Amino acid sequence: MDIEGAKPPKPVKEKKTYTKDQIKKELALYRKFIRDHQRKKRIDIIKIAIGTIICGFFAVLFLLPIVLTITNSFMASSEISSNYGAIFATTETGGKVFVSKTVNLKFIPDIITLSQYYVALFKSPAYLFKFWNSVIYVVPIVVFQLAVSSLASYGFARYTGKVKGVIFFLYVIIMMMPYQVTLVPNYLVSDYLGILDTRWSIWLPGIFSPFAVYMLTKFMRRIPVSVLEAARIDGANEWSIFTDVAMPLCKGGIVSIAILIFIDYWNMVEQPIILLSDDYLHPLSVFLSKINSGEISLAFAIAVIYMVLPMLVFLYGEEYLIEGITYQGGVKG
Repeated sequence: MDIEGAKPPKPVKEKKTYTKDQIKKELALYRKFIRDHQRKKRIDIIKIAIGTIICGFFAVLFLLPIVLTITNSFMASSEISSNYGAIFATTETGGKVFVSKTVNLKFIPDIITLSQYYVALFKSPAYLFKFWNSVIYVVPIVVFQLAVSSLASYGFARYTGKVKGVIFFLYVIIMMMPYQVTLVPNYLVSDYLGILDTRWSIWLPGIFSPFAVYMLTKFMRRIPVSVLEAARIDGANEWSIFTDVAMPLCKGGIVSIAILIFIDYWNMVEQPIILLSDDYLHPLSVFLSKINSGEISLAFAIAVIYMVLPMLVFLYGEEYLIEGITYQGGVKG
């Protein structure tokens, strides 16, 4: 027998024995752990349920005006006047009438009719013309503001210097000012340039707005410098780096900013009222802000028509909007 090749015997494990009291103690601890876990799980479920109910309540609260507008747009003129006429009624001198009774908010029309849409789209072309006025104002502002801001933002993000820092700081200050503060300077400048009461008085301040410059600069600063330097090593010039590297990486940010600009200028009211004295040039948003007792029957249908384009823009760019918010820079892969 080869003693050198023999394996040492395995140590025998001693079996641990528990007393009856120890077993009861362990069982009590295990049951307590199970109870605590179940209680914590129930508390988490209750918290989620309460949070869901609160969020659902506010969601319904915010959706009620939209649902009310859409459903009321299918009501007849007489039904709308009987329900909401007291709100818009005026005295002989033009003053408001005290509403002595509760306004009847109806979500389901007695008779469904498309007469309001027919009147708004075919019998009253002025409303449709104001809708296209809104499109004519907003689309150039979005396109050219993004073009100007993308070039400016690339310069702010790519290069450093004291002058650049001062100019960017001025952009931030101007952006923080409410638009009502800059209305008078815009009016004076438009009057000096001779563009008052023209579409240019709306286009020019919108195209050179600092909002998009500030936002796109923040996006472009997230792009790693190594990515831009790698493109330069590969032989790309500055314009190629801007168009082929920086712009694609900021695609989500550009689309999300475009959506915000579109919604902002689609709902503008103060600018056209101050800078445009001719009702012929006013967008549809101005009409919706000046509803009187004789036009409330059309207001709901026109409001629905006015909501269609922003909703389509938002639904199309929702994915890019989320991507733009969560974007951190760099490349995928």
